[in-house]
Amino acid sequence: MVNCGLLTVKNEPVPLKSIEVDLQVQGHVATVSSTLQYANEENSPLEALFVFPIPAEAALCHFSAKIADQEIVGKLQEKEKAKEEYDDAIASGDQAFLLEESEESEDVFKLSVGSLPAGQSAAVTFVYVTELSVQADHSLRFCLPAVLNPRYSPPGTDSGVVSEITSSTSIPYSLSFTANVSSPNPIAKVESKCALEPLVFLNADHTNAKVSLCADHKFDRDVELYLYYENAHQPTAIVEAGVPTAKPGTLMGDPVVLLSLYPEFPEAVMSSVSSCGEFVFVMDRSGSMGCAMHNGSGARLRIESARDTLVLLLKSLPMGCYFNIYSFGSHYESVFPKSVEYTEETMDQAVKKVKEMQSDMGGTEILEPLKHIYSQQCIPNHPRQVFIFTDGEVGNTKDVLQLVKNNADHHRCFSFGIGEGASTALIKGMAQEGRGHTQFITGSDRMQPKVMQSLRYALQPAVVDIIEVWTVPVGMSTTHLSPPLNVLFQGQRALIYAQLKGENQSSDAQGTITVKYHLAGQEVANTLNYSLKPVENSGLSIHRLAARSLIRSLEREEQTEGAEKEALKSKVVELSVESGVSSSHTAFIAVHKGSGESLKGPLLQRRVPTLMMNMRGMRPMAMACCAPPMALRSVMTCL
Repeated sequence: MVNCGLLTVKNEPVPLKSIEVDLQVQGHVATVSSTLQYANEENSPLEALFVFPIPAEAALCHFSAKIADQEIVGKLQEKEKAKEEYDDAIASGDQAFLLEESEESEDVFKLSVGSLPAGQSAAVTFVYVTELSVQADHSLRFCLPAVLNPRYSPPGTDSGVVSEITSSTSIPYSLSFTANVSSPNPIAKVESKCALEPLVFLNADHTNAKVSLCADHKFDRDVELYLYYENAHQPTAIVEAGVPTAKPGTLMGDPVVLLSLYPEFPEAVMSSVSSCGEFVFVMDRSGSMGCAMHNGSGARLRIESARDTLVLLLKSLPMGCYFNIYSFGSHYESVFPKSVEYTEETMDQAVKKVKEMQSDMGGTEILEPLKHIYSQQCIPNHPRQVFIFTDGEVGNTKDVLQLVKNNADHHRCFSFGIGEGASTALIKGMAQEGRGHTQFITGSDRMQPKVMQSLRYALQPAVVDIIEVWTVPVGMSTTHLSPPLNVLFQGQRALIYAQLKGENQSSDAQGTITVKYHLAGQEVANTLNYSLKPVENSGLSIHRLAARSLIRSLEREEQTEGAEKEALKSKVVELSVESGVSSSHTAFIAVHKGSGESLKGPLLQRRVPTLMMNMRGMRPMAMACCAPPMALRSVMTCL
């Protein structure tokens, strides 16, 4: 588990001093603005590397730096071009900032800060937009990650910056966090494991409210907020106007609609659902599962929480189904040679085995057990449901997701992220590619409803042949921006983004979307009518999330065999620059002209331990010294 922590050669923390986070929530969408204040207390110019997590589905859309009274707004460029500009600026003695997505995973970003003169202070601000996930109790969850876990790379594969994270013993900075919540429906309450100031309602109908963390909060664990709206379980649509100065027909020039659907399956179909199925449970028993769930007092071990989650599932399976349990680390093993029928006897055997499981199997090598499971012949009339329990500490996320995607026609994947700092890219990605559902288990208080929700979804018949039928007024058309729907569950929200092209001739015009599909052999249709009138003061958050969705689709297409990679890369770069949303092929660059005196001598590269080592067998970071330096490079992890 890694928090911000950077030490000088004198063992003094530098350079991060404080973090200020402003959260603006509008319905199901959150805009997060984080400002990092830091100072160089060294006697030489300093270059620092910050590594921090951002939710995999978030759209990073703004970066700026403020030095003294001057603010420099970052611009998005093709990544290699941005890196060249950064290196040229450092060599020329200018101050430069480079913000980029890591090569390892889409939920990890790197911020390079250099060259900051001795005694100089600065503040950097980045903004991202993200969707809030719906929980089993219908609340909306927002998570501000405090930790970034090291991620294991199997032998023979390239390891990146995240796999080389180590740890320190203190948190040398303060956190200020304020949330402003706005909803079409009244806000019932806001809950958190962290101590909050009293919720303050800003209007009489309770649709606007403000809440803050208590002043003495220690940023030693994730900040989770659970927002409860009245009558939240309803389909909604938000139409957002395009940028007036942008060209009509482009993504940013046209309106974009976000549809939130809650499919309702016919009662007759749901009542006839059988209890058949093959349930394959995959338990992470790598060394990192022996770490605490979080850094707060009384935290349990991840393996303990995973065991409890799995035992609860085992005791809730329907009689007559089939099941098996796999454990993995540097190797894998199974409780039974092949899936067995679920009976009182086999359940008791499995529960006993699970209660004995420890985090004693080495590294996090998840590919091989998944390949083995997918190679096993399916049991007729028992659809395969794969449940994966892991802290997500892998460095080969893209390979894992591609494997799950390649086998999506033969199973559904339900993933459980265990503990704080679990990779959202891996945990959510497996469920998305495997047409299942995701849960994050960060404590015991909400575990049971999450487990039972996933089991209910797994027992529902698979929805097939999903098609969307759009109707808009004459002279208008729609362009789909999100991936086609490939999974639906009873009552679970489904999000769809679309671009609205053409002229809307009437202020009261409406559009319609009908989602048709087959469920247990029966044709079902759900319809939503919505107003085409744009909302006010949305801040382009819907456009940016839509752009992010389209960018991710293009990036995944780029990974497939036979893809025209250069053409797809060009599309990603063009869309990223147009929308102002970061991608795997672009980076934010900001340069502040300094003294103009070029640096002399090489940089000292110093790998600095940060909060709590939590990967057994992972190599410690090296301490490397070069010739007498003119500048100091430090590596830190944060937020």
